[in-house]
Amino acid sequence: MSLKLTNRQQQILDLIRQAIVNTGFPPTRAELATVLGFKSANAAEDHLRALARKGVIELTAGASRGIRLTDLANESIESDVDTELLADRPRLKTLPGAGFLLLPLIGRVAAGHPILATENIEKEINVDLDMFEQRPDYLLKVKGLSMRDAGILDGDLLAIKKASDARNGQIVVARIDEEVTVKRLSKSGGRIELLPENPDFEPIQIQPGQDFSLEGIAVGLIRNTTLH
Repeated sequence: MSLKLTNRQQQILDLIRQAIVNTGFPPTRAELATVLGFKSANAAEDHLRALARKGVIELTAGASRGIRLTDLANESIESDVDTELLADRPRLKTLPGAGFLLLPLIGRVAAGHPILATENIEKEINVDLDMFEQRPDYLLKVKGLSMRDAGILDGDLLAIKKASDARNGQIVVARIDEEVTVKRLSKSGGRIELLPENPDFEPIQIQPGQDFSLEGIAVGLIRNTTLH
């Protein structure tokens, strides 16, 4: 048997299978839209309905993960193994699932807004959790070269775990008044300094009465070139 699916329909069917293998659950419409670059979940829904009409999936109304592969779809795994066809299929990013996490990417932080406010989020990126010793909560795009000698370069994505406290010597995301910065934390007695890792930059000493708080600690790094 050979199913007549478009390339996009085959891509979505492969994603559904992949998500079920990875997590035991089918993807949501929003997850499909994110991976496929659709502007809304409605576009993913339209493709799912087309697959349902062709008999390879069944949809359950009102359920975010209400997608079930039919026997027809399972039979097509073996019947559709054609080397040339497989070579033509788009290569896919892995859906969020076992070992993967969809993280918000924070670009420029608007003054006076929480770091994870919607206006600060540029997009979401699917990352492999095996890259990090601790589970991060978001990615922060690094600006400038003040942490160059720690291997953190302009444009890198720093994986951050939300935290309001940190150990001496940890690399942190700190808020000073309305500015957010990445530095190494130095605490001595009641004195707090934020240290750069580049001799061209001066340490920042937190003054009494200054509005200071920690937003998180660095738990990993993604070099910007790996995203192209």
